[in-house]
Formats: sequence, C-alpha cells, structure tokens
Amino acid sequence: MALALSGLAGVMIPERVGTALGLSAVGARGVAEIRAGLGGTYAALGTWALVSGDRAAQRAVGVAWLGAAGARLGSLLVDGPQADWTFWAYLAAELGFGATALR
Repeated sequence: MALALSGLAGVMIPERVGTALGLSAVGARGVAEIRAGLGGTYAALGTWALVSGDRAAQRAVGVAWLGAAGARLGSLLVDGPQADWTFWAYLAAELGFGATALR
C-alpha cells in the first residue's frame, strides 16, 4: 500500500514530491518525468500487488523498496549527499516496507 500511495502522490503533486526529495523539476518536462518515474511506476506496481493479491507481485514491491534502500546506501559512498534526518527516515521506511513485503 505504501508504494501505491507514494506513487499516487508523485502523480497528483509532483512538484511537492520533487521538493521533498531534493529534486527540481525544470519545466513541464521535469514535472512529467516525476509524474511518470516516481508516480506512475510506483502507483502501478503497488496497486497491482494490492489488487491481484499475487505473492510474486508483493515480492516485487519488497525488492523495489530494498533496491531503493541499497541505492540510497550506495549514494553515501558515491555522491556524498546531505544525510539529514529525512535521508535516514526514507532509508528506514524503505528497509521496513521492503522487509514487510517479503514476509
């Protein structure tokens, strides 16, 4: 459910989602990319897992969350982002949602 809601937010309020993640949407194309990449993709995957009840779809959601967590941890080494409280909160959510979806 969390992935579907996250995606829905990306579709409905892309500018706010971008700002919350430290992204700037440059023009209409940037907004469209946030809607598609952070919105439609996650909304579709999360909704499919909920609606279908398919265990493989639920595992795909878990793997997606854990993939995001792994990339976030890797970014600490490669990119050196400002790791404020929101960075760590997103990491905790990704790990928690990922582990829960894989159970």
